[in-house]
Amino acid sequence: MPECDPSIEQRLAELQAEILACRRCPRLVWWREEAARHRPRRYQEWEYWAKPVPGWGDPHARLLIVGLAPAAHGANRTGRMFTGDRSGEWLYRALHRFGFANRAESRHRDDGLRLRDCYITAVLRCAPPQNMPRAEEQRNCRAFLHREYALLTRVRVIVALGQIAYATICRVLGTHRTPETGARPRFQHGMEWAVTPTLTLLASFHPSQQNTFTGKLTEPMFDSIFRRARELVDAADDGTAAREEMQQAPAV
Repeated sequence: MPECDPSIEQRLAELQAEILACRRCPRLVWWREEAARHRPRRYQEWEYWAKPVPGWGDPHARLLIVGLAPAAHGANRTGRMFTGDRSGEWLYRALHRFGFANRAESRHRDDGLRLRDCYITAVLRCAPPQNMPRAEEQRNCRAFLHREYALLTRVRVIVALGQIAYATICRVLGTHRTPETGARPRFQHGMEWAVTPTLTLLASFHPSQQNTFTGKLTEPMFDSIFRRARELVDAADDGTAAREEMQQAPAV
């Protein structure tokens, strides 16, 4: 893998600093801080992050994962996406199995976990009450995702975790329909969409307890998404023409 352009790392760091300073959504600011003030007994010794949670991973990644939002007592506590909750347990096990992470668990942001050829982000950077973001809150955060995606110039595969993540990344891509059907493919687990010759979008149920405890999402089902992502990433070339065209799509 070629060395990462230092300017990409610098621009991502600048974007992350903007995200960390964001207080655009009063309800989300209140909730993330309220969760820290009234933390469960099992986390009484933790000093909560209680700020927006930036994306993280390999700036040269060919796999981009888009989730919904930090969990109130997960990433809102630890300061790293999908870290410290059950959803993260599922995600990092899958990433480790298919070579995208150096270990299978993530407990805190300084635990030595490293992502390989993979970057993780989300629709929202702050935990929403009941995991239900409002439309205005999604719009406020969408510009961050658009800029983040524009900086990750080697992405060839995107995995959208859940219907909101799927709809949002389609807006970021400026892609709403296929030439064949004139409509955007319907979200369903395992959906695969060749958005361009060099970019594939995969859809998965979110590994939330609502899905995993009920059996709507099983571990073999989840693994199948990342097995396919691995295949697509390994088969991807380094062509940039179609990707550069996608980067020109305006934020919606």
